[in-house]
Amino acid sequence: MTKQEERCRLVLIVPEGADDADLAKKLEQALGAGDVASVILPQYSLDDGLFQKRAELLVPLIQEAGAAALIAGDSRVAGRVKADGLHLVAKAEELVEAIEKFAPKMIVGAGGAADRHAALEIGEARPDYIFFGKLDGDIKPEAHPKNLALAEWWASMIEIPCIVMAGTDIESALPVAESGAEFVAFHRGVFDHAEGTADAVRRINAVLDEKAPRFEA
Repeated sequence: MTKQEERCRLVLIVPEGADDADLAKKLEQALGAGDVASVILPQYSLDDGLFQKRAELLVPLIQEAGAAALIAGDSRVAGRVKADGLHLVAKAEELVEAIEKFAPKMIVGAGGAADRHAALEIGEARPDYIFFGKLDGDIKPEAHPKNLALAEWWASMIEIPCIVMAGTDIESALPVAESGAEFVAFHRGVFDHAEGTADAVRRINAVLDEKAPRFEA
């Protein structure tokens, strides 16, 4: 079998959830079921204290499984819980400041690339990755066609890796991989999967192992 690093890899986005213990259980099962490159933890509507408490519970689980734990938005929480990185949706100048402050000690990735112009502005800041789509943007079974088109354009000319938001259907991983994207992000497609998060991760990796194009060395 081809090494997992040679094809598109899975990124998980933790859902909102009301119960941290339940979230931790689902995440632990997902991480134990197959290759996961990283996990992004958004704050959603939690206040800072509750968000930090959630991060303190989940970040060690992520890291122990060998994945990178990325905190969305809050650099203070990221520092306190010793996360591996930050996921930011910010103006280009704010992104530059964050990269200067936190990289290379921490991964600094960027969302908010709604079109080619915005993507190129973000790219000038040299983040560790660019994210096409919204963290909660998986509202249909398939990945959004605009994000797939942006990824195909980006991957053909820019070396900075990209993550593309998948749809709710497991099979939506394949069109993302075929776009040339290095990573495919799943949210509801994993955490709301009828057979559980472990089954979802196994099935996504099986699709990618069997059908995803391989990157050139």
